[in-house]
Amino acid sequence: MRYGFVIPVYNHGSTLESVVQKLTVHNLPIIVIDDGNDEYNKAFIKLVAEKYPLVDVVVHKKNCGKGKSVASGIFRANEIGLTHVFQIDSDGQHDTDRVKKFIEKSKENPDAVICGYPEYDKDAPKHRVNGRKIANGWVHFVCLSNEIKDAMIGFRVYPVAPYLKLLKSHAFIDSRMGCDIDVLVRLSWLGIRIISESVKVSYPADGISNFRMVSDNLRIAGTYTRLCLGMFIRFPIIIYRNLKKNK
Repeated sequence: MRYGFVIPVYNHGSTLESVVQKLTVHNLPIIVIDDGNDEYNKAFIKLVAEKYPLVDVVVHKKNCGKGKSVASGIFRANEIGLTHVFQIDSDGQHDTDRVKKFIEKSKENPDAVICGYPEYDKDAPKHRVNGRKIANGWVHFVCLSNEIKDAMIGFRVYPVAPYLKLLKSHAFIDSRMGCDIDVLVRLSWLGIRIISESVKVSYPADGISNFRMVSDNLRIAGTYTRLCLGMFIRFPIIIYRNLKKNK
């Protein structure tokens, strides 16, 4: 098994080095996706790439969204022979001390996705916490299972092969903020086990969010609509695969 990191970057160039620096202790390839950043953020990405030999940068000429960025990272990971990728956000909100535990869990369960679920600090915005509960309730519905504790967090280990299969067979995977939900649900439908592990999440007061309240919520609503339709079509298969996973 060969592991590496995939870090999509858009408007978080200034926090990228802090994340990369903490990941270099694992001595694994770090694939950074420059998702159409402006010159200010590109300068930070270039600096990180020059400073850390483990970093490999994939450039999008224009902003394509988080989903497309992670997909580009998966394709690059496959090109360089990685079997598993650790997706992590570039904004520094996730506790990188948990990386070792997640990789160990993945090595014990190489066919599974190891997905984080958030341990919030006391300052976590209530609307995010409550909104997540609603979103994950819908995930349990479309999966016909509560196997997934959190489908929105960008801190997870994927086996590359099933992700590639998904990308090649599904044209409608959300390219932006709904991607984390879309991919996790569809992998679950394919019979891939989702193992949940906790990770501390913090929200700095001066943090930059790429989430667009209206447009991204509408896109996510569209993602849930497609998943609901897909669930009804696949109902017997999902039940069968859930039973197999629980054996």
